[in-house]
Amino acid sequence: MSAILFPALPSAPSWFPGHMNRFTKQLPALLSRTDVVLELRDSRLPLTSINNNLEGAINKWRAERGHHSTHVTPLPLTTSRNSSLGYGGPICERIVVLNKRDFVPEWGVEPFKRAMKAKFPDQTVHFASCNKPRDIRSLSEMLVNIAKRNPHATEMNVLVIGMPNVGKSTLLNSLRNMGIPGRTPKALQTSAQPGHTRAISTRLKLSEDPLVYSYDSPGVMLPFLGRGDRGAERGVKLALIAGIKESLYDIEALVAYLLYRLNVLNPISPAYLTLLPPGSRPFTDAEGFLEQLAIRLNMLLRGGEKDTVRAAKWFVEWWRNEGGLVSASVPENLATGSDGTHAPLLRRGWGFDFEWTVDASMNSAGDFESAVQMKMEECIDESMRAAREDERSGVGISTTQERKRSWQEKQSMRAAKSKAKFAARKAA
Repeated sequence: MSAILFPALPSAPSWFPGHMNRFTKQLPALLSRTDVVLELRDSRLPLTSINNNLEGAINKWRAERGHHSTHVTPLPLTTSRNSSLGYGGPICERIVVLNKRDFVPEWGVEPFKRAMKAKFPDQTVHFASCNKPRDIRSLSEMLVNIAKRNPHATEMNVLVIGMPNVGKSTLLNSLRNMGIPGRTPKALQTSAQPGHTRAISTRLKLSEDPLVYSYDSPGVMLPFLGRGDRGAERGVKLALIAGIKESLYDIEALVAYLLYRLNVLNPISPAYLTLLPPGSRPFTDAEGFLEQLAIRLNMLLRGGEKDTVRAAKWFVEWWRNEGGLVSASVPENLATGSDGTHAPLLRRGWGFDFEWTVDASMNSAGDFESAVQMKMEECIDESMRAAREDERSGVGISTTQERKRSWQEKQSMRAAKSKAKFAARKAA
């Protein structure tokens, strides 16, 4: 595949129900009784699933606690409760958990960790998959060790936050099952649909010695995903992982973008080729692909017409489950022939947030991981630059937010004028 064309995408819709707004307002008060923030993101969208709306409250919480670094190094479980490694003040930790790690290629995990450490040295990054006990055990031990490093605290409270459908409730159920001896019934209800958790949960015990409790929270979407191409792409990405209501999008638009991303992940043999007859070539046209898929799945209407809408829905669900595992199995080195020669790739990617042009550094016999880390750091820099540009230009603010901000500015000006007039009269 010599060129991969970016599809035309619809404008991003707005989906910000009342319960999300309520939680955003409650967050500062919740943080006042929180010791550790577990921020969940989706491994496939490690940058898109960041909710910048919550950053202000978290940064203020850390500043009030007098902590400016959240880097956590897991300690051995044998650490004494009288260890001198205590912080000497209130616990204040932030751990970024990249959930669903089995949906991204393993060769990019370590380069991503190093790239994040280079760009965000104050954040601890932990990859996890709820169906892998080793990942859950490692995270559980990390929380227990933080509590043990603060022996004067009688208990530790953990608040789990993140966007909708990143797996917050499922992760807490797994942590409880790992940390509490014996049978532990499922404490939190889960759903494949976004917005299932609509209020703060009651405290959930994650460990008995030391005492560690947690709160589950509603997934919070950005009030406005942005205008232009960046906002449109952000919305489609979140819809594909079921982070935003799928009904807000035309399913065929989701398929077009999904095809593009799968072609970038593996330009030689994209994951969807496993669904088609042997010998099929990669598609860049969503309509042609859906027709072939409908024939393959025998999804036909009366008169033999291909049911492409039904095929599109099936394809998106397939990718969210076993298809994601297939796409994550792509090797770091792609070969085209039996002689093992590398393909002349133009674009390559990892997850849906990282995409780069393949150059000599990627194909050389040097350190592949270092080359990938460098490309990821460039992608992170570009994402941060775009976010600052959107904020400066107002692209990330909806028309409703603009009107509200204008009204607030007018009210402030009126209040200032009234105060000035009152002071002048008093002086006279």
